[in-house]
Amino acid sequence: MTSDLPRYTLRIPQEYLAKIRYIAEENGRSANKEIELMIKQRIKDYENSHGEIDLSEAAK
Repeated sequence: MTSDLPRYTLRIPQEYLAKIRYIAEENGRSANKEIELMIKQRIKDYENSHGEIDLSEAAK
């Protein structure tokens, strides 16, 4: 199954990756999906505190 989503290479410490993989397995998800959900939650938290990000004004 191919995806049209943009790719982004992420470099993180091995310890973090191992912990993400552990959490993902506990949740029945891939590490990639777990990272995606973590990012989504962080964006939600940020926008709850600072207001919705206007992507027309955001750096691309």
